[in-house]
Amino acid sequence: MSARYSSPAILLHWLMALGLAANFALGLTMADMALSPEKLKFFSWHKWAGITLLGLVALRLLWRLLRQPPPMLPMPAWQRRSAAAVHGLMYLLMFAIPLSGWLMSSAAGVQVVYLGMFPLPDLVAKNKALFDLLKEVHESLNFTLLALVAVHLAGALKHHLMDGDATLSRMIPWMRRVP
Repeated sequence: MSARYSSPAILLHWLMALGLAANFALGLTMADMALSPEKLKFFSWHKWAGITLLGLVALRLLWRLLRQPPPMLPMPAWQRRSAAAVHGLMYLLMFAIPLSGWLMSSAAGVQVVYLGMFPLPDLVAKNKALFDLLKEVHESLNFTLLALVAVHLAGALKHHLMDGDATLSRMIPWMRRVP
């Protein structure tokens, strides 16, 4: 088995990373905007990106289930358990966040129309109290994912810069391991 992740796994990882960062930034931007045609356009883009990311994470999980990732490099057991927990929670949140957004739109009575062409079914009936709750849930899940991404990044940098192992370079093909 290769010590590096496969090209599709690397591509899906970085597509998700870029998509999540862009959609998080878009969400923060539109949250503080006054109601306007531009804000409504941003909401549509945010929803489209969320549904796209939901599809990508499903594809990524399917790939991971079908193709065994390379074995973890040697590290203390607590680091192995921590890495597994962070990865598991990140996958859970990458599913929960777009689903909570879709539920929130449904509760607001605003149907999600993917790419402006494909109406998705409402998951719940219009309900203002549920919308308010789901808005808080959606925001909290996003900030929790942001914190986990920071931990994930800090762990990768720790392995690369302090331990000098190949953990980071296995996901960045052009990077060489620190000697």
